[in-house]
Amino acid sequence: MINNSIQWFPGHMHKARKEIEEVVPKIDVIIEVLDARIPFSSENPMIRRIRKDKPVIKVLNKRDLADPEMTALWLEHLEKEQGVKAMAITTEQISEVNKIMDLCRKLAPHREEMGKNIRTMIMGIPNVGKSTIINTLAGRVVAKTGNQPAVTRQQQRINLQNGVVLSDTPGILWPKVENPHSGFRLAATGAVKDTAMEYDEVAFYTVEYLASAYPELLKKRYNIEELPQTEVELMEAIGEKRGCLRAGGRIDLHKASEILINDLRNGALGLITLEHPDMISQELVEVEEAAAQKAEEKAKHKEERRKRYLKNKR
Repeated sequence: MINNSIQWFPGHMHKARKEIEEVVPKIDVIIEVLDARIPFSSENPMIRRIRKDKPVIKVLNKRDLADPEMTALWLEHLEKEQGVKAMAITTEQISEVNKIMDLCRKLAPHREEMGKNIRTMIMGIPNVGKSTIINTLAGRVVAKTGNQPAVTRQQQRINLQNGVVLSDTPGILWPKVENPHSGFRLAATGAVKDTAMEYDEVAFYTVEYLASAYPELLKKRYNIEELPQTEVELMEAIGEKRGCLRAGGRIDLHKASEILINDLRNGALGLITLEHPDMISQELVEVEEAAAQKAEEKAKHKEERRKRYLKNKR
């Protein structure tokens, strides 16, 4: 199951990345919106490369869906990076969203002293709530919102009329999500379209993690006294409890998968975070090892082709 990786880079995202790279040198503060349930997986590695030494505010949105203890750990972890400030918000609380502007002013005091607008750019992967944040900051609808990824298609500049100019960017994913764990988490939270990965596999991955990290929430939500040992059996138990039956009494695992993923996304399962800082270093080691193995196999195949070619030439 852990061999999957997402490759999802529509043409408008490639165009957006080039535009962003051109604009960044003129920006004072970058605002990166993350999903509080997956702070690492929703972080775009391209932004770290693009920003250079620009100050960044990491905004963990949807904190009302995330495990508060884990959110506190992530805020502390993110602020260890040079030039990064982190905060957690929910767009349900306008006062929390407006605190983003207070932090922008603290990070670029020289602009206000010069009587000039602070130039900010808001970035984030699809479906992290970026457009809702923009509309709240602007006090009017200036960005399209929707619960489908990739709603914003082009860059726009918005004068917030409070000494801050905000450049909005389309939600961009990097060309390939190398960490398969991140791929599953992005799919589970709806950052990529449901067609990008097998729905059932996403549910199996998710329920396995939940059984380990949040067993009581699963028991309570689906009225299961003892959780089965395997993810397949657990999904079957959820399907049975929710009446996901096919002809002959077989469990419809796809329907059960949809129920689990929807319950996760809308918070019906409870306050859940799908990753914690300690997991990430091990996962990145796995990614490096897999990449090295792949490169070794590629070199081996290349050498075998060369030998065949020389043999046939004789």
